[in-house]
Amino acid sequence: MLRLPALRGGRKLTAAVWGMGLAISSYAQVVLAPSGPAGRVRIFNTDLAVLSLQEPRKDLPCTVIPVKPSLGFDLRFHSGYEVSVPLRELAGSENLLTIIFRVTPLDAPGEPVYFMQRVRVPPIEADAKGDAYLQGGFDVGEGRYHVDWLMRDRTERFCSYYWDVEAQLSPRDRDLAVALPPGRIEPADAEPFREEPPVARAQDQPPLNVKVLVNFAPQNARAATLQPLDIAALVAILRGIAREPRISKFSVIAFNLQEQRILYRQDGADRIDFPTLGEALQSLNLGTIDLKRLAQKHGETQFLTELIQREIGGEDRPDALIFAGPKVMLEENVPVEALKEVGDVEYPVFYMNYNLNPQANPWRDAIGRAVRFFRGYEYTITRPRDLWIALNDIVARALHFKNSRKAAGSGTQ
Repeated sequence: MLRLPALRGGRKLTAAVWGMGLAISSYAQVVLAPSGPAGRVRIFNTDLAVLSLQEPRKDLPCTVIPVKPSLGFDLRFHSGYEVSVPLRELAGSENLLTIIFRVTPLDAPGEPVYFMQRVRVPPIEADAKGDAYLQGGFDVGEGRYHVDWLMRDRTERFCSYYWDVEAQLSPRDRDLAVALPPGRIEPADAEPFREEPPVARAQDQPPLNVKVLVNFAPQNARAATLQPLDIAALVAILRGIAREPRISKFSVIAFNLQEQRILYRQDGADRIDFPTLGEALQSLNLGTIDLKRLAQKHGETQFLTELIQREIGGEDRPDALIFAGPKVMLEENVPVEALKEVGDVEYPVFYMNYNLNPQANPWRDAIGRAVRFFRGYEYTITRPRDLWIALNDIVARALHFKNSRKAAGSGTQ
């Protein structure tokens, strides 16, 4: 990914411009596969020499900041780098930046993995001020790794840097099943809405039918876009539900409270259709103000009220209903009278509250208040471990509730 400040004359170079000819630059990173009888990665000898020398170079001035591996909600360790380059160093009619880096496992035998990214630079004025910012990433399993990194331009000027990183679970997270084995190196996932592989469903327990209502909204209610971090977390919640062997039927309602509309709906399916969900989310336009919505004083409250009445009070009877999303702080909460109209709920209701900074907002939100009215359960999802604990507890409670109802029904007969 590249970001540029506004240039003289009000022009602003965006990431899309920078990725011209090679898609969005942050997703243009590719793995270089070994080839030939020796099974080696083929790169220019000059690049190989720079990587092997282990001596930082600044022919092309740049600043490299390594990114420490961190465990994401997808239970993968994400690492990478951030780079800044003065715009004046890229001035001219056209340029091409080539980034090559290799990641080598240090704790286990294994070959280094090579990555490459090319970025086409548009024309830049000679007296341009500010910096260009680039980012790249990769995923690893637990362990220590060495990174050799270089960037060169068309005139063969080099910037190179070298560092070590370590991916390690904290003592309290030792029971988490990390997605990648120790020593494994893979490219960062560029498509959050890829198809989910088939899951072997449990045969020794009654299957669960769940309904999930996800508020696809940013942590910051004032943000004009849905940030990649928020998308990754909300999709990880859905993938965690989709991968649960004891769930066999899924109903998904994706909505956005700010826009007061349903973005996507899927009823009673045997899998969650992530690609179609991703396409539907492209219609989100948080930076646009709808005058009709603006005229409604409590439009968001009304939308949430109708959503709850329709989805909880409807004719379908799932084994569990799950709300998921960031906190929703409204000027007016859903009226108790409206919640009473729903009547008795014959299944448990849950709320997975995605909140990266719970200390900043410790108060119960509008969805949490509604879930509490229905004697439901709320979980604060701040770290990957929180998601793992919440999913296990939700499934255990849903199974217990379903089995109890079945036993009660048998006793009555």
